[in-house]
Amino acid sequence: MGKFKVLLTGRTWPAALEAIQEECEVKVWEDSSPIPRSLLMDWLQEAEGLFSTGDVHVNEELLAAAPNLKVVAQSSVGYDNIDIEACTRRGIPFGNTPGVLVEATADLTFALLLSSARRIHEGWEFVKSGSWKNGVNISLGVDLFGKTLGIVGMGDIGSAVARRARACGLKLIYHNRSQREDDQLLEAQYVSFDALLEQADFIIVLVPLSNQSRGMFGKKEFAKMKSSAYFINASRGSIVDTEALYESLRTNQIAYAALDVTDPEPISGDHPLLSLPNILITPHVGSATYETRNRMANLAADNLLAGLRGEKLPACVNPSVQFK
Repeated sequence: MGKFKVLLTGRTWPAALEAIQEECEVKVWEDSSPIPRSLLMDWLQEAEGLFSTGDVHVNEELLAAAPNLKVVAQSSVGYDNIDIEACTRRGIPFGNTPGVLVEATADLTFALLLSSARRIHEGWEFVKSGSWKNGVNISLGVDLFGKTLGIVGMGDIGSAVARRARACGLKLIYHNRSQREDDQLLEAQYVSFDALLEQADFIIVLVPLSNQSRGMFGKKEFAKMKSSAYFINASRGSIVDTEALYESLRTNQIAYAALDVTDPEPISGDHPLLSLPNILITPHVGSATYETRNRMANLAADNLLAGLRGEKLPACVNPSVQFK
């Protein structure tokens, strides 16, 4: 039996690549820029497996150009670039990488909270500019202890953030589509969405992007928050109306925002948000540690190889499909 034919849309970690190469003939797009769409569709004509690094849009048009495709695997937990319904219609399983990035993403999310509350970035700029003289320091922040943290999206990452928050003495409230059965163990109180907006001193957003969550935070939602509220988004940029966030920060309707994701993404250096003094943005690095990215690549490789063999994927988003 010959090797499976596989396309990688970008470079991946050595261990994952070696595992794939043991069973597959591999084409890899080596450039740091996204693979051109026309070339991708050309390469997919013979491909049986697609390993996406998250920089391609997999839709009906693309799948139609890949008559031999058996599986799509992506090295990320989010999959808003994947048309799951189109994959399912064609009997193609799609695998993502949940679980392995929970702790790293929770670390980054809580770091955004701490950095914004204690004005770490402003403090660094104050020192770097030579303004720190005679013990004067203008970088006054706010306490975490005794404040209320509202988590929108209490999934695995939200629960991991909650553990970190409890250690800092924060009171926890959360909102999900439904109440968690274990929220007493998390020491978190389930509240309505509006109640969370009104009560929380810090608001952390960790919901997946969907038709329901797109634009979830807009002018109306920011108006309900405290003027002293800190807003942290570590989920997807499109969940927030960027213009509404900008106006809320510009007019001090809310105190501060810390974002690991933006809309658009990447955000340009001349975007109006970056002109504001009360915002901190990191370049979508929630899972960006050596260990976590390696685990993500390995799980994506496991998903890919399982699909090629006609086996159950370790992490399948559309498990109802029949393997080709």
